[in-house]
Amino acid sequence: MDHPENSEEYKGLVVNSGVAQPAIVNPYLNRNRFARRRLTATDYVEGILAGNTAILGQAVTLVESTNPEHQVIAQEVIERCLPYSGKSIRIGISGVPGAGKSTSIDEFGIHVLERTGGRLAVLAIDPSSEKTKGSILGDKTRMEKLSVHPDSFIRPSPSAGSLGGVARKTRETIILCEAAGFDKIFVETVGVGQSETACHSMVDFFLVIQLAGTGDELQGIKRGIMEMADGIVINKCDGDNVEACHLAARQFQNALHLFPMPESGWSPKVLCYSGFYGLGIKEVWDMVYEYVDFVKQNGYFDHRRAEQAKYWMYESINEQLRNGFYHNDTIAALLPRAEQTVLDGQQTSFIAAKKLLDTYFALLR
Repeated sequence: MDHPENSEEYKGLVVNSGVAQPAIVNPYLNRNRFARRRLTATDYVEGILAGNTAILGQAVTLVESTNPEHQVIAQEVIERCLPYSGKSIRIGISGVPGAGKSTSIDEFGIHVLERTGGRLAVLAIDPSSEKTKGSILGDKTRMEKLSVHPDSFIRPSPSAGSLGGVARKTRETIILCEAAGFDKIFVETVGVGQSETACHSMVDFFLVIQLAGTGDELQGIKRGIMEMADGIVINKCDGDNVEACHLAARQFQNALHLFPMPESGWSPKVLCYSGFYGLGIKEVWDMVYEYVDFVKQNGYFDHRRAEQAKYWMYESINEQLRNGFYHNDTIAALLPRAEQTVLDGQQTSFIAAKKLLDTYFALLR
């Protein structure tokens, strides 16, 4: 006797509680029609050089991926885009949480696009949870004007616990954006701290956004940030807060005079503005362009770019060594045992680390 499930009428049905039911998925659906074609390195490069932001976004995702196969393609794309990069002005923007960085960037971006034209890329770094490693990536929602501007590209990226809140692959992303024709790059960092060196080492101008009345102006805020800043701006200078902002600006300016002259020869300025009401934006960007003209004339602009390239060469070496160590199968097997001996007090953490490193380097011979 033929089983009913073998009949033509039964095909495309499923059994539920003994009763044949129509299949949820169309049996005639051709899934291959909807499969995205895998792009080659050439496809990525051609799309980026043509200014295709969809391809650029996919390339950035590739750069941020930890998949070894993706990294091989990403590095080829970066290398081929490198000759077309370097023609932008890179601005790092940092500040305490709540200082209004995203709102300010929205106003800054619209101002520079209307004033100078060109194209603007905003690389907004969102803090990642140390517990879940997840990020909200909501910066774009606070940039209402730029998010709909045809000449802007906003890319939120998770910090993934990297130094200074700057995503590990931000420098490579800058290269891709420049190759795509973006002549202005904003890098928004998570917040201030001495580790903002990571952001400072990839931008031409480092702007710190501050608020009045936080108490930081009285102690000259953190010395490391003050020494890195090419300009400090006091946000929310509007309404009843105007006098407090100008007082804070004077105190910050006095604190800056206590430091040695920067290598660039530029004396950092302190300005007040209101990101919410769009007041004082022109003066902020007059300062930025004045700085750029100043350092280009005295040669510091090219010197800083060269020093940054050298810095990231060493950072790449450190990263590759670290990845090679932790992805080594032998080391991965030895780590839990070494960790347990440290926890049991059988050996110090320094001795355990030395033994693991000695084993790793012996394997490389």
